[in-house]
Amino acid sequence: MLRIYGSANSRALRTLWMAAELGLKYDHKDWLPRAPETKTDEYRAVNPNARVPSIDDDGFILSESMAINLYLAKKHNKLYPADPQHEALAWQWSFWETDRLDRQIVTYVRHSVALAEAERKPAMAEAAWLEVAPAFDVLETALSKADWLAGPAFSVADLNVAGALYRALSIDVGKWPNFDAWLHRCWARPAAKHARALREK
Repeated sequence: MLRIYGSANSRALRTLWMAAELGLKYDHKDWLPRAPETKTDEYRAVNPNARVPSIDDDGFILSESMAINLYLAKKHNKLYPADPQHEALAWQWSFWETDRLDRQIVTYVRHSVALAEAERKPAMAEAAWLEVAPAFDVLETALSKADWLAGPAFSVADLNVAGALYRALSIDVGKWPNFDAWLHRCWARPAAKHARALREK
């Protein structure tokens, strides 16, 4: 059986969404990042970085949420593009997001709306926004040409990027109408709602 390590309040959110899309049964270790359980020798044997998420798929160990989702989609032959060019786009957008938006959107949202006002650092929010806004421009351009990021239908590319942009749901992105519509289309999926409910319970 598949085992997923990581709380929905972590990057495991993306993997829990993927598991729901695929209809997979799994054992869930609902551990937050840096939880005591992640520092044990037992877990370091699964992920030497002591980070979440990781999976154990009948003995196959894998970490990094984007890689996990690409693997699960391909293994179960769902949401994984069959066309090699669309497959390459799924890799491109997944890798792009981790470089251009993953930490930046977290920092921006934390220091603009999520943290208590006294704990916010406006300079950190401003610096992050200077990276977030151009990345949103890139998504807006791509999504003005197609409804989805890697082919004619929703795929692992959309799930990986939209899953990583959960925090963008809490800010006004109306300046980018195609991106805004796409983000809400992705998160309106039943599996996405299930994953979001796990995070917001």
